[in-house]
Amino acid sequence: MMIAYRTKHRAIFLLGFAKNERQNISHEELDALRDVVKVWLNASAQQIAAAIVEGILQEVSNDQEKNAEPRNG
Repeated sequence: MMIAYRTKHRAIFLLGFAKNERQNISHEELDALRDVVKVWLNASAQQIAAAIVEGILQEVSNDQEKNAEPRNG
């Protein structure tokens, strides 16, 4: 699994595959993913929202935070 992450900003899931299906990605694929990361990590909130509406991106929420039980101590 490959995830691009900028602290306190956003995380972007890029690629996932089972190791029994594929060993690794090529240098060309890695370069392409780096280009994609630059675009989406630097995108504005409006660009992200538009991409979600258009189906280019899919938002994944963390329901665990919303439904988490308070911790005791």
